[in-house]
Amino acid sequence: MRLLFPLLLCCAALAAPPAGYKLKWADEFDGSKLDATKWVYRTDSKHWSTQKAENVALQKGSLVLLLKKEQAGDKQYAGAGVISRPVFRFGYYETRFRILAGKGWHSSFWMMGHDGSGGTGTKSTALELDVIENDSINLNSYGVNLHKWVDPHVSYGHKNVPVVNLGEFHVFGCEYTAGSVKYFLDGQVVQTVDVSKLPHGDLSIWLTSIASFLGKTDAVDETKLPGRVEYEYVRFYERAN
Repeated sequence: MRLLFPLLLCCAALAAPPAGYKLKWADEFDGSKLDATKWVYRTDSKHWSTQKAENVALQKGSLVLLLKKEQAGDKQYAGAGVISRPVFRFGYYETRFRILAGKGWHSSFWMMGHDGSGGTGTKSTALELDVIENDSINLNSYGVNLHKWVDPHVSYGHKNVPVVNLGEFHVFGCEYTAGSVKYFLDGQVVQTVDVSKLPHGDLSIWLTSIASFLGKTDAVDETKLPGRVEYEYVRFYERAN
């Protein structure tokens, strides 16, 4: 963790996982290129954009997703994303990131099974844990949610969470146990969902941003392009015992 400013010292304290957890897996994004042993690229075409591997970069200790206006497949915009190769289950998931984009981009940190296609196929997952979903039409609020994808599809616990300026870095976390999912913002629980009667399965970590109409967005703000989303790290913790 880069402790260059007092603000980062504060956020480092907020980033501590709940008591009883130890670090199991992480990527601090300190290298010069994406670690291919840890990640694959999101490469689907969905909503208003096609996601391109070329739009993923490591810059100054952060994973950067570049958001562009360019022809990509049958879409007019190009987004980006990465999906973890390792799969996880019960534990505490965390990242620290910010969104530097105008309206029209759906940026997120979430966990879901991956079928290897580079897209969001749902047949390979029991649950989807949405730690943060933001439509950059509003950088002062984001959504948390949970989906059960095994027939029938049902969503649980959706909540809009107020936050001061997602254009600045914040820490987002998720504690997943057999009984509950707790969502965290800067070290504070913002939502709890009962999952004791839901199916469980292995999950990949997704870090993505796509051009989208979600959040009642009417169009991409092209005056703010190219845009970017920056993730400082991603970490997974397991119970110490």
